[in-house]
Amino acid sequence: LRRGQTVQLRVGQSRQLRVEPRVTLLDALRNRLDLTGTKKVCDRGTCGACTVLLDGAPVYSCCLLAVEAEGREITTIEGLSAGDQPTDVQAACVKNDAQQCGFCTPGFVLACTAFLKKHPNPTRDDVRLGMGGNLCRCGTYSGIAEVLEDLKGRQ
Repeated sequence: LRRGQTVQLRVGQSRQLRVEPRVTLLDALRNRLDLTGTKKVCDRGTCGACTVLLDGAPVYSCCLLAVEAEGREITTIEGLSAGDQPTDVQAACVKNDAQQCGFCTPGFVLACTAFLKKHPNPTRDDVRLGMGGNLCRCGTYSGIAEVLEDLKGRQ
């Protein structure tokens, strides 16, 4: 017998999975649903590379069990834009060269998207505090700040 429980994860569409109760949302997304844009880096909730939106709020998917996300709306980088059209945040990241190696970019894009909805006219201090949960080894922080500056009042 296979152990685990059945959960319904709403990632664009409702998807039914059988998972062990200890499986994180991150592992369910990457390993079971093949949504690999969400990155597994620290696996402790300290870097932000695994950020997804849960009912519109940013969460570290490595710190949330898949069963805790059942029935809630999950947005990954793959489901953020409609088709081939980038979102304003994605377009501003390209324009402002706010990605270098790109590994942290999906988490930053989702965090910026949620941040701008909550703070449509952020100051530099707001940005520093609001983006403090996402780390970039390449140091693209000034590019991220420019993204948020460009989008002030537009979200």
